[in-house]
Amino acid sequence: MSPTVPPKLTEAYRLRARVERLFRAGVRDFSLIEPGDAVLVGLSGGKDSMALLELLGTMRRHTNGSFRLEAVHVRMENVDYRTETDYLAAMACEQGVALHVRTGRFDPDRKEGRSPCFLCSWNRRKILFETARELGCGKIALGHHQDDILHTALMNEMFAGSFATMPVRLRMRKFPMTIVRPLCRVPEADVAAWAALRGYRPVEKACPYDRETKRTAAREIFEAMERVSPECRHNLWHALLKEGKLVEE
Repeated sequence: MSPTVPPKLTEAYRLRARVERLFRAGVRDFSLIEPGDAVLVGLSGGKDSMALLELLGTMRRHTNGSFRLEAVHVRMENVDYRTETDYLAAMACEQGVALHVRTGRFDPDRKEGRSPCFLCSWNRRKILFETARELGCGKIALGHHQDDILHTALMNEMFAGSFATMPVRLRMRKFPMTIVRPLCRVPEADVAAWAALRGYRPVEKACPYDRETKRTAAREIFEAMERVSPECRHNLWHALLKEGKLVEE
């Protein structure tokens, strides 16, 4: 008689198989990572970016190192949050990846009423591009999952009157750089479950500007839509795909 498989072990196996399948499908369907690529992962320390790093590291091993992988962690001097760079470096080392730590800051916004999040995000992105060029990386991989993409589409419809979202693959026009989002087909719930399964240490963050946002409202609306129609996720994703909103060349 074969031994009984504990239910939790079975659930963990199914979760891993599903996440890896969706991850590979996203990379394949949108041609996000190709042989010979040099990819820089934005490693914030959150569950999404750590899952992305591990999945890309596994993919690189399974493809016999067909692409180069680097990681960067960006810290802002004037935002009150803490990350354990030693832990992030060890996580990167497990995947055979070097972690580059960069520090930046931003001046007070001259535009009255605008959230400091705009300048913080803009300066982080600038440092990402500078580091990618410094390391000779032509692609920057970000940890946005499927929920991020769908919520952004709802936000644009509600607040901007347009049907658009963050592209899964975005080729920059001013310089030879492409942003890719390999977790594009993985739901946030699966990323969270994966992080718990893998035992990721959560980032210690106390940002003074972390509060209720339009994205929070979009998340709540999307959750209500899914309760009304379980096919909502699939339908919105299909609509974005059909209208060519997921790739921008």
